Amino acid sequence: MPGMVAFGRRWGIASDDLVFPGSFELFVRVLWWIGTLALYTLHEGKFDCSGGRVLHSYLVVLLILLAFIILSLCAIVYVSAQGTITNPGPRRSIPVLVYVRAMLYVPELIWAILGAIWVSDDSQGCQPAEVGAVIAAVVASWILLLSTGVGVLFVFDPLGSTHPGPQSQELLGVRDLESSQGSQLLSTARSVAVRVWESRLRLLCCCLPRDESHRAAFSSIAQLVSGFFSDTDLVPSDIAAGLALLHQEQDKMEQCRDPDEALSHSPSSPIAEDLEAELEKATHCMQFAVAAYGWPMYVYSNPLTGACRLSRDCCKTQSAEYDIVGGDNMGCHFSSVLHSTGLQYRDFIYVSFHNQIYEIPFFVALDHKRAAVLVAIRGTLSLRDLLTDLSADCENLPVEGVSGACYAHKGMSQAASYICKKLLNDGILNQAFTIAPEYKLVITGHSLGGGTASLLAILLRSSFPTLQCYAFSPPGGLMRLSYPNMEDLKRRILKMVSNCNKPKYRILLQGCWYELFGGEPDDFPTEMDNRRKEELNQPLLGEESLLIRSSSSYQGLASEESPVHGSHLPLYLPGRILHITEDGPARRSCFSQVRYRVEWSSETVFRSVLISPRMMADHMPDAVLLSLRSLTQDRPFNLCPSSLSNSHLNVI
Repeated sequence: MPGMVAFGRRWGIASDDLVFPGSFELFVRVLWWIGTLALYTLHEGKFDCSGGRVLHSYLVVLLILLAFIILSLCAIVYVSAQGTITNPGPRRSIPVLVYVRAMLYVPELIWAILGAIWVSDDSQGCQPAEVGAVIAAVVASWILLLSTGVGVLFVFDPLGSTHPGPQSQELLGVRDLESSQGSQLLSTARSVAVRVWESRLRLLCCCLPRDESHRAAFSSIAQLVSGFFSDTDLVPSDIAAGLALLHQEQDKMEQCRDPDEALSHSPSSPIAEDLEAELEKATHCMQFAVAAYGWPMYVYSNPLTGACRLSRDCCKTQSAEYDIVGGDNMGCHFSSVLHSTGLQYRDFIYVSFHNQIYEIPFFVALDHKRAAVLVAIRGTLSLRDLLTDLSADCENLPVEGVSGACYAHKGMSQAASYICKKLLNDGILNQAFTIAPEYKLVITGHSLGGGTASLLAILLRSSFPTLQCYAFSPPGGLMRLSYPNMEDLKRRILKMVSNCNKPKYRILLQGCWYELFGGEPDDFPTEMDNRRKEELNQPLLGEESLLIRSSSSYQGLASEESPVHGSHLPLYLPGRILHITEDGPARRSCFSQVRYRVEWSSETVFRSVLISPRMMADHMPDAVLLSLRSLTQDRPFNLCPSSLSNSHLNVI
């Protein structure tokens, strides 16, 4: 941090990001040079084939060229390893070294072409070892050149132009964005950023239709993402280093923290024995939440037998016995639902695998075991679902009987409204309760489905006062993902990288070692000189372009208080919360026995993001179901394939 400025633009890497790629290329080049030198030494004076003189000259020049490349790489690696993330002063010569290294690509390209010509035209009669060595050199040159080209594309920043005009640069050099010129330039830059992110989303989602709903979603997400990164100049490796530091910092705080007093009952329930009963109900509902994912999750959870069990039904055409709406591979999906739930065909009232932005799959079934009409909503499984997740603006949620405005996640609110209209307007719930009028309504879902289920329960509460909702790992729970929480994470990352006085490559190496092999969290020395903290608030365009005087994300940078949410309202988990964690030592082998513990919790516990290598693995629905079964059956399970942390597993 900040991004490196070279060739007249800002790039998506920093000057201290060249240690690892430079070291790798240096290793390859040294081996290449040694091999070429050995070939030249063994065959010196013996190049007696028709193209021997050319071959001799080719090898001599190649040795000299490789020597210059090796020297330039040594300089780049050494200088790039100096300084700290926020102190790029010792690396000020990196752009010059990059220019020198770039110029060496020109003779290397020419020599690769000449080598290819020699192999095709003048290699007759030469020894196979000589010809093979030249071919290897030519192939290696082209591979490295192509790899460099691909790397340049990866680190290219479309917003990295550093030529807004000399007058604008002088104007912004004093960091005065209160003037009309500075405000106009900042507004233009943000508009460009939004357009760039829209283009990226369209490219990523090129297979999706270009209707109005998709365009609106792309625009909304682009504004959200561009706004999130607009007041920082972080490159990806800075974020990785900050996450590594933050994880170890959180582990140190966890080791020093006094254990919280566990509540024997829900804060909103006076019954001390309700925990065991709720776990039994939650385990049962989680089976339906997992089933809503269809055949992909069934095969994932049953890798040896799942595909064989579903193969017969996947080949069938849609039967008149049941009605399935929308989606591909409907027979496979419904067959997996049957296998996962143990229900019969006649128990299903409505099954929809239709999937669009804000329209997610769900099914309605009669759960005779619990005497319930059960609505199960699928979590994130497709690109459309991901776009629904990313539509994270706050949207007004009408709630009967509540004074004042209520707000919810836009994507999930839209999805809940879609399902609510289907259930009520299409008479799906009327049909279910006509068949089983004494049953109660239960709504469940996992992840995106869990958040949608919570909002759907709020929308249906006035019509079904006794309904129950079981939401597993909803956003804001295990993943703790909300815009305010991500702003808080960004603030904490900036604080960690700005305070650490170790070079980035050491932070990343030690962070990888800690994640893979454990050990004690490292006590990273910190430095906090008297520089203005406002200087850390930099926009995406880099230090030589727009600089923001203040940023709501980083108010109170040095404090450990709750995040400043700015214009985005903090959203909280609804209802009563059960928090499941792994019990025992933080590090275990793959075949260690793991037990879980559960306790009642409150929504304020989940106001910041916890870093863990098992974040995604613990979020998977099969892991959640495994933990619930372990708690209800009171027996341990093997923890595979990984047990790298005592992670916060699940929120119900």
